[in-house]
This record gives sequence, C-alpha cells and structure tokens, in this order.
Amino acid sequence: MSQKILILGVNGFIGSALTEAIVNKTDWEVYGMDMANDKIESNLSHPRVNFVEGDITINKEWIEYHVKKCDVVLPLVAIATPALYVQDPLRVFELDFEANLEIVRQCVRYNKRVIFPSTSEVYGMCEDEAFNEETSNLVLGPIEKQRWIYSCSKQLLDRVIYAYGIHNNLNYTLFRPFNWLGPKLDNINSTKEGSSRVVTQFIADVLHKGEIKLVDGGNRRRSFTDIDDGISALLKIIENKDGCATRRIFNIGNPFNDVSIKELAELILDQIKTYPAYKEIAEKTTIINVGSEDYYGSHYQDIARRVPSIENSKKFLGWEPKVSLKDSLKKTLDYHLERRTSELD
Repeated sequence: MSQKILILGVNGFIGSALTEAIVNKTDWEVYGMDMANDKIESNLSHPRVNFVEGDITINKEWIEYHVKKCDVVLPLVAIATPALYVQDPLRVFELDFEANLEIVRQCVRYNKRVIFPSTSEVYGMCEDEAFNEETSNLVLGPIEKQRWIYSCSKQLLDRVIYAYGIHNNLNYTLFRPFNWLGPKLDNINSTKEGSSRVVTQFIADVLHKGEIKLVDGGNRRRSFTDIDDGISALLKIIENKDGCATRRIFNIGNPFNDVSIKELAELILDQIKTYPAYKEIAEKTTIINVGSEDYYGSHYQDIARRVPSIENSKKFLGWEPKVSLKDSLKKTLDYHLERRTSELD
C-alpha cells in the first residue's frame, strides 16, 4: 500500500539512506526537511521525493501541516555525537527531547503513526550480556556525568511515547540503532577531536593526524551494524505488515559484530593499507592511549559493552543482520576515500 512518509532530518545518515531505499524499493512518497541536502542530492529530482530546507525548531507550521498530511512520521533530528553531550548538554536536551516532544504530541493530536529513533545508549551501564527491549534495566550514571543527558533525553521520550500509546492509543514503534555505520556517516574532513562518531573519527585521525587516540586503552566494546541492514529493518517497520511493529520496541543491531574499540582501530588501519593512495599514511600511523578525562573532559563516563538482543526483530519483523563488520568498513572506506581522492585531484 502506498504511504506518505514524513522524514525530519532527511539529509542525515539514516534519513538519506532511508530515502534512497524508499525510492528504489517501494512506491511510497517522501516528504523531508533538513538544513542541508548534500546527502540526498541524487534523489532530489525524483517525483516521489519532496524536500524543503528548514529547521524543525523554526519551521513549525510546515511540520504540523505535513504531520496531518502524511501517514507515518519519523523524527530523526538529534545530536548524536558523544563530545557534545559533555560540551553542550542543554542544546542536546532542547533538540533531542523538547523539539521532538512537540512533534510526538502532534502525532497524538492528529492520530498519526510515529516511528521514533531511540538509542542503544538508553541501556547505559546495564550489566546484561545482551540488552533486551522489555526486561533490561536502563542504568545511568550520576548527574555530574553530563554525557548521560543524551541517553536520558531519549529514554524519557521513549517513556512518554509508550505512555501515549497506553493512554491515547498512539500508534508508535521505537527502534534502537546499535552503532550503525556505512557511507555518508559523518564527515572525515573535520580535524576536530570528538566531532564525529568513532569509525569516521578514526578514519579522519589517520588521514589528518597520523595517529589514533584510544580512550582508556580502547577496551570498551561495541556492536557495529551496517546501514543497509539497519534500513532493511526500518522498511519492515514502516510497512508494518499485519501490525507486526505496532507499539513495539526493536533493537536494530548486529551482535556478531561485537569488537573492542582497539580492535576496531586495528581493523580500520589494516583496511586503509589496502588502498594504494593511503597505504603509506596508514603504515606510519601510531595508536596511542589517552584518558577519557583528557579526551572528553571530567563530565564523561563510558560503558563497558553494548550488545543487543535481536529476538524481537527476528520474531516480529523476520529480520536479521547480514553484513560483517569487515565488509561494512570496506563500504564506508570506499565511499570516504574515493571522494577524498577525487577532491584532492
């Protein structure tokens, strides 16, 4: 069935990949807003893609009109860069919680389905071997560790959305991405530490500085998920065949791609060495250890490991991840390094 999909943050990593998949694999229509269009540029002329440049905190009339017009709303706008949780926590709260709460309330008012991007960070320092959407405790650190404001903002909105489902019959789905990666993830041209997520940060560090800094030795572990796997799950959630995703929470992650950050750095270096133009840079790159307080500041706190249970996704969506970390890193490097080479030429 043809649907009208409203994507706020359509030019972001997830939004741009989702738009491309909708164009190529469905007959749905996309209405999107973002503050730039470089990542969706190739789809702007498509007859089923309707884009407007704007800020969700300013263009409120446009958003309300399109919430009423569309069948499904995906509010994907958020600050999701760990350094900013510490440096600008109030901005994180104002955008990630307050701005998105307004949109959720419009979905309630106009009886529209909302698919909200929660985060793997809501589990915090949970000690479960694999995080379960229904039973795992959501454990955050003390108030002085401001890095938790992102997790707390997302978790509170999860709880608000859930409550609207119970008390106002809101049709919702919460999905929790576990370290999605792939082409168009962040920008490797920034040399500022903490300006992007870990994979692109490491790539940028190799190219610009010839060194990778491992925070606290890189012993923390994460599960990485290819963007194509993530988007395939999102398409199933949007389709919602037989109501399979209605009022459910899904971890969208790959428990088989669980590695330490140190192992990730070594994998990235090894793969960059396979690109002739960057082989020498990679071979000269050093890996050094830094303390988390020196890197992020005193208000930072980290999590030992983050592995998803994907039983809900398998049972209700019929979804499982397929792409290995090695293959996903190659796609990411192909995109960024080929673009950089052409820009330098």
